[in-house]
Amino acid sequence: MKTIFKFIKAILVILILICIVVCSVVVVNGYKMYREKIDEVSIETKVESIRSDKNYITMDEIPTDFKNAIIAVEDHRFYEHGYIDIISIGRAVVNNIKTMSLAEGGSTITQQLAKNMYFTMEKKFTRKVAEVFVARKLEQMYTKDEILEMYINVAYFGDGLYGLKEAANGYFDKEPLELTFDEITLLAGLPNAPSAYSLSDNEDLARRRQQIVINQMKKYNFIDEN
Repeated sequence: MKTIFKFIKAILVILILICIVVCSVVVVNGYKMYREKIDEVSIETKVESIRSDKNYITMDEIPTDFKNAIIAVEDHRFYEHGYIDIISIGRAVVNNIKTMSLAEGGSTITQQLAKNMYFTMEKKFTRKVAEVFVARKLEQMYTKDEILEMYINVAYFGDGLYGLKEAANGYFDKEPLELTFDEITLLAGLPNAPSAYSLSDNEDLARRRQQIVINQMKKYNFIDEN
């Protein structure tokens, strides 16, 4: 019996060591990717490019309901955590283990901004680590409001439309502040999967996603039943 326990203990130790080595390699490679990206184009330069776009809008040009909708559905603890959200990551890890996939990333809005600024949508651990390093730097350099503002301006809404102003103009022929609550909550659901929810092809799916947005806004007290 003691021999069996020793064997099991040895196997566990080996597995733990393998995990440590693999994680270390992923972190090192992720950091290298991060360095390559920001050495090629600095974060300051990227931000300057984003803000200089003719369709860039500031916080006072973004409807309050839209800001609340994005926070509610994408990252409801945005103003409470740092560049990563340990609670969301833990939940995502559990769900990914159950499904044996990378379906959930537990990404914060800051991480999503980092991804939109530098990386592709490809779900790889190395890219996720690089994204975390960029997110960390973003939160050192900019306020939460500035990060949210930039995210809303670079998010993809489907049908070739980037940023809220383009989406409002393209889908509804309106400026962002002219949007109705129905239009706001419909648009807020699109960045999660813009191809799947694009209004030109999949309005039914977009409407289902809209209901999730509204439910999340109610859940986190951004709106009430009325």
